[in-house]
Amino acid sequence: MAVQLSPTTTPRTEYRGDLLRQLSRFVLVGGLSAIVDYGLYQIMLHLAVHASVAKSISFICGTTTAYLLNKRFTFNVTGGAGAGRFTGFVLLYGTTFLVNVGVNALMLRLVPHDVPWQTTICWIVAQGCATAINFLVLRTVIFRGSPER
Repeated sequence: MAVQLSPTTTPRTEYRGDLLRQLSRFVLVGGLSAIVDYGLYQIMLHLAVHASVAKSISFICGTTTAYLLNKRFTFNVTGGAGAGRFTGFVLLYGTTFLVNVGVNALMLRLVPHDVPWQTTICWIVAQGCATAINFLVLRTVIFRGSPER
């Protein structure tokens, strides 16, 4: 006797539901991590730390927060990272670090200094670029073999 799958339990629907669940958790974790990143960035700018140094430090702190929370909460990965996952993590965050700091520096040059909220606008653009890369690579490469996928 053949088992019929209802339209609500097809693999495609399950995949979409899993993607939406992961994406919404990723956004939630990203919001918290962005608060860490942006908060540290603003504090360091007020302490007269050079913008690229401040962005570098804040990015590392925000990214570490995001990685640890995404690993467990978003992608449900437990245990330590294997050598392949760790290498992927280093390559991904090295790339997003360069993109984030580079785009921020570029935007600080392109957006006139007299524009209200100039540093915030530049930070948002840089963060958006890095976040898009981050989600795609975490989902398709780093945590691809997670138990819930």
